[in-house]
Amino acid sequence: MGAGKSSVGKRVAKALGVSFTDTDKVIARTHGPIPGIFADRGEPAFRELEAEAVRTAVATGGVVSVGGGAVTHPDTRAALRGARIVLLTVSPEAVAERIAGSDRPLLAQGGIDAWQTIADARAATYAELAHATFDTSRRPMSHVVRDVVAWLTEDQHTTGGTP
Repeated sequence: MGAGKSSVGKRVAKALGVSFTDTDKVIARTHGPIPGIFADRGEPAFRELEAEAVRTAVATGGVVSVGGGAVTHPDTRAALRGARIVLLTVSPEAVAERIAGSDRPLLAQGGIDAWQTIADARAATYAELAHATFDTSRRPMSHVVRDVVAWLTEDQHTTGGTP
């Protein structure tokens, strides 16, 4: 949440000459705004929609941006197995600047403290799934994109990146 998945993902896909899918945008286009889904149907219903969007996107190929909470659903984790997963991390200070004034449903009440609690709760799952990790906190996006593309094209399968 706030790490730059969509922005970096689009640019990585362009650099590699492949398609880009943002599963949050797919869900919003098909089912309406995400905050509305959370409010009207609840998080479990949203995670079901998200799992289906991830399955479809992964099967299609290319670069896929997956919402930060997607990994909380077992079907999403299953869909991601076998894919090359890049984890983008961000410091609390940097994310506070990026998400200020956003309408992200899980942050509506708690701000950066809520973000930190959510990030801590998901950390082990992220670490389990990710093949490479890149911090986006205070680096130009062009450098993050360059490093992700280099990792993908060098076919490395270890944690990489530069803080």
